Amino acid sequence: MTTPFRTIWTTSDRFVEVIDQRKLPHEWVVVKLITYKDAVLAIKNMTVRGAPLIGATAAYGIYLAVREMVEQEHEGTFLDRAFEELRASRPTAVNLFWALDRMREALDRSGNFIQTSWDMAGKIVEDDVETCRRIGVHGLPILEKISEKKKGDVVNILTHCNAGMLGCIEWGTITSPIYQAHAKGIKVHVWVDETRPRNQGANLTAYELARHGVPHTLIVDNTGGHLMQHGMVDLVIVGTDRTTRNGDVANKIGTYLKALASKDNGIPFYVALPSTTLDMTISDGLKEIPIEQRDENEVKYVVGRNSKGELDQVLICPETTSACNYGFDVTPSRLISGLITERGICEPSESGILSLFPEYR
Repeated sequence: MTTPFRTIWTTSDRFVEVIDQRKLPHEWVVVKLITYKDAVLAIKNMTVRGAPLIGATAAYGIYLAVREMVEQEHEGTFLDRAFEELRASRPTAVNLFWALDRMREALDRSGNFIQTSWDMAGKIVEDDVETCRRIGVHGLPILEKISEKKKGDVVNILTHCNAGMLGCIEWGTITSPIYQAHAKGIKVHVWVDETRPRNQGANLTAYELARHGVPHTLIVDNTGGHLMQHGMVDLVIVGTDRTTRNGDVANKIGTYLKALASKDNGIPFYVALPSTTLDMTISDGLKEIPIEQRDENEVKYVVGRNSKGELDQVLICPETTSACNYGFDVTPSRLISGLITERGICEPSESGILSLFPEYR
């Protein structure tokens, strides 16, 4: 198994670097974040994406804002603006707000802003690495049981979007049990939804799996139901950007349809999530989770490598056609088999969540 890489790291001069995920899988481009506005832009334009990585980037964005404020002797309101701009950079992923709240709490107790913000951002990163590893530990037995039931035959897993290493820091959420199963010699195969728009499955999940030598096949988003009907899917694992107190889940648009198809075909549908994506302040995901609407050009254009080997974008509809681009949908808890967390697996309900996380009572 290839050594897991990281999606965000610090430099010798104490700035921050991230992978420009818009260029993957065709180019490996590293972007250096020097100011908090660089972090805001990286989150907004999806240089970084995935709930845990967004949170980590926002945390380091606050560190960069503190550094800039101290070095350039800005007013204290400068830091307040940084918090506001980072908080407004993406509306759905709750990790963003969780990370910013942790940074604010740490700074409120500190007399050394630069060191405190540096340390807390680093802790958020390291905590996520261990959290995702533990998600894999608890999710692995699901794959082991299916493998045993199939007498060692291939376990076929369907994914949607990317909740792998590239959406986190290391390991990933949905990929952590897959990587750990693969490392143990369990035969796994992943059906990778292309995940329009932006094609995070085709561009990112396929890239990760190929890099780790995990057998996988790319499919268009609407193929999943057909595969399920013909017994070609053993389970579905997806990630989440926000999970309510009652176990409803907001994830990349199209997740709800996969959950419906899974339910109709009696296929387990699991959500892998760090507890940092829990939003215990809301109960009804359909009514209360804000759903981001993004630029219509993400739907109207497809980006890829052309025949000259250059990255290019191609218009796929009449130029005058308007497009609707909802970034997420909500899957009700009734369609979910279980939540795979760093503390174990629970049913998607208030009582299930509180059984693992009693501190949220």
